[in-house]
Amino acid sequence: DDMKGSYLGPSYTDSLIKAELENMGAIFTKIPMGEVATTTANLLAENNAIGWFQGRMEFGPRALGSRSILADPRSDTTQKKLNLKVKYRESFRPFAPSIMREHLSDWFELERDSPYMLLVANVRKELRKKMTDQEENLFGIDKLNVSRSSIPAVTHVDYSARIQTVHQETNPLYHSLLKEFQKITGCPILVNTSFNVRGEPIVCTPSDAFRCFMGTDLDLLVIGNFVLDKRHQSPNLLNKYATELVPD
Repeated sequence: DDMKGSYLGPSYTDSLIKAELENMGAIFTKIPMGEVATTTANLLAENNAIGWFQGRMEFGPRALGSRSILADPRSDTTQKKLNLKVKYRESFRPFAPSIMREHLSDWFELERDSPYMLLVANVRKELRKKMTDQEENLFGIDKLNVSRSSIPAVTHVDYSARIQTVHQETNPLYHSLLKEFQKITGCPILVNTSFNVRGEPIVCTPSDAFRCFMGTDLDLLVIGNFVLDKRHQSPNLLNKYATELVPD
């Protein structure tokens, strides 16, 4: 794959990340790089929405695990929370799944690689949820919000999903995160959406990431081997970025 997974953009050393975070007044915890995947997986399993900033930025319109917002696909509340409180868009709009390539056919009716989140396939029939008579009689948004599978946050109303397969050789850290999440939950899938709000480009620099993190309802930011918890940030900074980051 000559595109190298599309990870062709800039990267930032831990020293540069730390300097930018300190310059912006961020409060953070540094953890060993070897614990980043496990720590993040545990936080995701607790139903946190996390900004994920690692390695070289993706070159193109899709977030592929370097500048991503990640969440638990099993939660019935994930889709609504990310849409309304983070992406600032309609609550019913679905998200895409990232899945370990080796588990693809266990969850979706697809046998080929989809590293660039371009292929659409259905969730396997045994994982779908049949709507009750009461749910069938719902209308509009109420019907759209009905859980369609065991991974509702990434399942469209027709049981389809736009899939990204994650490969160990292309993005080992992101693959490791999915593996750790699977160990905890039994699910090798994460919600993966671009790290930005509607009307803005995907974050590129550490300061971009901090600004988006502070201006939305993301719970945590994992950037390099630094972890930022929204609850520990300065209230004055929270107010500042909430005012500055206005969606279109």
